[in-house]
Amino acid sequence: MEKVKQRLKEEGSEVVTFCHGLKLKAADGKMRESDVADMQGIFRIIQSVPSPKAEPFKMWLAEVGKERLDEIVDPELTIERALETYLRKGYSREWINQSLQAIQVRKELTDSGQEHGVKEGLEYAILTNEISKAWSGMTTREYKDFKGLKKQNLRDNMSTTELILNMLAETATKDIANASNPQGLKENKKVAKRGGNVAKVAKETLEQETGKPVITTKNAIDFGRLISDVTKEIPD
Repeated sequence: MEKVKQRLKEEGSEVVTFCHGLKLKAADGKMRESDVADMQGIFRIIQSVPSPKAEPFKMWLAEVGKERLDEIVDPELTIERALETYLRKGYSREWINQSLQAIQVRKELTDSGQEHGVKEGLEYAILTNEISKAWSGMTTREYKDFKGLKKQNLRDNMSTTELILNMLAETATKDIANASNPQGLKENKKVAKRGGNVAKVAKETLEQETGKPVITTKNAIDFGRLISDVTKEIPD
């Protein structure tokens, strides 16, 4: 790695700026400074390595880049690839359809927020937490912790019912905002809570009817196992 860094530095490559020193436990058990980089930095390093062994990675990166450009030209390809990816992961078509609808609902909520003075980034995250806490009783981070998630997407680890209730909360928030025309974060937080409460009522009603909690600790791995088990039980 040192030789690679030295060569890149001599060539004036900016890749070396993506590498940082971080103390990690070595094979001998001692903490030693090691070179680390984020995903983007690693890809940049791979692109700069003049070795036949790196060619498969470079070809893959080129393919991914081409696919991304294709999706920009034809956005429908993004949906098709998302569908294929979810199917490969073992999700049911019912869940996938709900997930794709959830993306559209989220987009509509985002557009509505922009129209009512909500700033991108932190303010959107605050409103998302308000909605989540209102209907589920948990912030997004608490919800992810409940399911044992770290960086994984929360929606990808919701059951169909959880997805539908989350969509109801976001749709209700959007509709209430469009009807009451809140402006700024403070007013939109109140609307987010009202929208979340709509889904909370539906959640509590369903739980009373079924006698079971709607929110589950199950995540994508569990759903995949469940689908696999059901498939095995279906006769040929």
